[in-house]
Amino acid sequence: MTGPNVVAPGVSESLLSRVRKLLVQAEDVGATVGEAEAFNAKAAQLIARYGIDAALLVSAGRTQEEIGHRVIVVDNPYRRDKAHLLTSVAEPLRCQTMHSYDPDRYVVRLYGFGADLERVELLYTSLLLQATRQLVNVRPGGGWYGEHESTAAYRRSWLAGFTTAVYTRLLAAEERAVAEQPATANGTSTALVLRDRGEQVDAAVRAAHPGLRMMRRRNLSGSGRSDGHGAGTRADIGARRVGRTRTALLR
Repeated sequence: MTGPNVVAPGVSESLLSRVRKLLVQAEDVGATVGEAEAFNAKAAQLIARYGIDAALLVSAGRTQEEIGHRVIVVDNPYRRDKAHLLTSVAEPLRCQTMHSYDPDRYVVRLYGFGADLERVELLYTSLLLQATRQLVNVRPGGGWYGEHESTAAYRRSWLAGFTTAVYTRLLAAEERAVAEQPATANGTSTALVLRDRGEQVDAAVRAAHPGLRMMRRRNLSGSGRSDGHGAGTRADIGARRVGRTRTALLR
């Protein structure tokens, strides 16, 4: 298993450049909610197409890619919540994450093919910036519960809601891209090509880390999930419980 991969040759760098520009526009504090949603929607569409193009080039034997991994250190505050955002970006894009943490350091190892690693890092960086900008301004609402709820609990649940929104919107974008290109030029099912790609990543991770165990699902007490989910939806990414994503924990 190799280290960081370069983008698969034959895949348009101009397409990734367009994605980067769209995400920068979405991150702009001067963008309206509608503008940010439009920029993110287009970025998600292009990044799904980029991943499929890369996979089909490899399947056709026109390029070669190896499974690699990248190490991402997640910083406080809310490092575990941010790490789950990374997992929820990675899984729909056919990558896997391994989490390892102690009181001083939280590390996520990201595994996948080069083009998919590129997509995950690009989207995660942008979405984390968008979420963080909003997070500093959110706090419990009024009423008895809001007065007795800690800001930290509210923000953790807000991030959980944002993350659930991200997961399904990315998944939906991938499914739409497959529907738009259901078969390769030689008639092979695009869905089967992508499934095989995901299975190769799964097998490589199991071989590299035979002692993996699943992380226990968290129970968050804060009331910010709905507000966070709404923010994640406006970031144009959607609606499935984070507990269903696969997060592996290194021993």
